[in-house]
Amino acid sequence: MTYAKVCLIGAPGVGKTSLVKRFVDQIFDERYLTTVGVKVDKKTLRVEARDLTLMIWDLAGEDDSESIPLKYVRGAAAYILVADGCRPQTFEKAEQMRQRIDHEIGPLPFVGAVNKSDLAESWDQPAVRRYLPQWGALCTSAKTGAGVEKLFQEIARRALSALP
Repeated sequence: MTYAKVCLIGAPGVGKTSLVKRFVDQIFDERYLTTVGVKVDKKTLRVEARDLTLMIWDLAGEDDSESIPLKYVRGAAAYILVADGCRPQTFEKAEQMRQRIDHEIGPLPFVGAVNKSDLAESWDQPAVRRYLPQWGALCTSAKTGAGVEKLFQEIARRALSALP
């Protein structure tokens, strides 16, 4: 069995915890509960004819007054960079976090996720058009489940290719 640590990072309220719950437990909860620190879940999936157990680190959202401790990201094989399609500032915050990781830890494989595709009619189109191709991002909805399995399959594939 192969294990890979994967972190979810982004601003508060973008849906990191909801994406994990949808992927791991196939549920969505309308209630918003702030993650404090980090919550770790795991799920095993089949990737390129291998069983891979993802150790999924759901990190508390980073806002302007508090940044995530990069010690949580150390040792990760890859990460998911999450933004809320309706809130352009979450794209900017995610991009700042990506640059900080590159600078302080070094480049890691990542997948961008523009979450809340069930609200696509309310998305901030300039932010989506800018960051979707820049990050090679996938559109997801933790609420409906759209794109969630594909997101985690892709991060698993990238994490697997980064492992020794």
